[in-house]
Amino acid sequence: MTALNATHDPKLRSWVASANEAGCDFPIQNLPFGRFRFAGSNEAFRIGVAIGDQVLDLRAAGLVDTDDMNALMEAGTQERQALRAAISAGLAEGSEKQAAWSKALLPQAKAEMTVPCRIGDYTDFYTGIHHATTIGKLFRPDQPLMPNYKWVPIGYHGRASSIGVSGQVFKRPQGQTKAPDAAEPSFGPSKRLDYELELGFFIGRGNAQGEPIAIADAEEHLFGVTLLNDWSARDLQAWEYQPLGPFLSKNFASTLSPWIVTMEALAPFRAKFERPAGDPQPLPYLDSASNRESGALDITLEVLLQTAKMRAEGVAPVRLTRGNTTEAAYWTAAQLVAHHTVNGCNLQPGDLLGSGTLSGPEADEAGSLIELTLGGKQPITLPNGEKRTFLEDGDTLVMRGWCERDGAVRIGLGEVTGTVV
Repeated sequence: MTALNATHDPKLRSWVASANEAGCDFPIQNLPFGRFRFAGSNEAFRIGVAIGDQVLDLRAAGLVDTDDMNALMEAGTQERQALRAAISAGLAEGSEKQAAWSKALLPQAKAEMTVPCRIGDYTDFYTGIHHATTIGKLFRPDQPLMPNYKWVPIGYHGRASSIGVSGQVFKRPQGQTKAPDAAEPSFGPSKRLDYELELGFFIGRGNAQGEPIAIADAEEHLFGVTLLNDWSARDLQAWEYQPLGPFLSKNFASTLSPWIVTMEALAPFRAKFERPAGDPQPLPYLDSASNRESGALDITLEVLLQTAKMRAEGVAPVRLTRGNTTEAAYWTAAQLVAHHTVNGCNLQPGDLLGSGTLSGPEADEAGSLIELTLGGKQPITLPNGEKRTFLEDGDTLVMRGWCERDGAVRIGLGEVTGTVV
């Protein structure tokens, strides 16, 4: 795992003034990667790094000779760390690069962003034990967790083609549903549209087919982390998911932050991975000393909602929940990589692994509406008097994430917004 170095120094400041402001998501200690172009243009998307309220064009700054983000992600750890060090040094106060690199900056407000890389394959896991338990209680009160949950990271293969970037607007999905008292299913728009608060883990260097990635090496294959909203049609899901799992209830849209926060940037915010007393310990292929010592990530996540009425009246989004990943995830990112490849499956640069819904143990830490409203039985009342059990047309969902800890500079994961119409 990445050791702390000069790029993490909390005293480090940038000549980009906005990067030094308190509460900034993108200080010089962060330096997340994304793809951008000038808004309104037909230019090819280029690789950029967020710094304050600006984006640094890496090719224009002479730092890379490609616009292929996946090729950059495939680089080895040492090469990636060297690039991070060069970007950090060039953006630091007093750098001789300031005059030249100032011309390679574009205000983020003038940039059009796209998904951070080409996503070849997408696997969604189910690491949120509190989410899994709450959902299980709704459908299986006598056995909320299936017998395999604490032994094997559960996942399914999702759809990469419908993954969009923050700001995504999508149509309410249609499909088959079946009411409990109905003799046969009906067809129409989903009435139980939900969100899922997740982290997305991007693969950097891949592995050859037939060659599993050992957990001790898994972090070498992780490029970074993003925020992910895996929209879900709960009524479609309830009818279709047996015996093979989610299909149309999940593949209509998923929304990502435009930025990938690298594993290097997250080094100051690692945490111990510890199982509750009495729970089984991971099998040997999912266990290592380093994973136990610092395999978890300490990230605060929050969800906000803005209805169409609020937007029309100029009312800002209101917070629904806030929680932390250290209390939510039952498996680490390294364990997901090790398990995904243990059968010989080959991962590739740009592959995306979803964490699954990350809910904390308390009600105000839920990562979905189905949990907040107990399956729609307890509607929530918003400050303006509107009520919600599930999402309605015109609703905009906002997700935010950040890391902060004594002795380190706060860094953010950016923001994910999506609107259903």
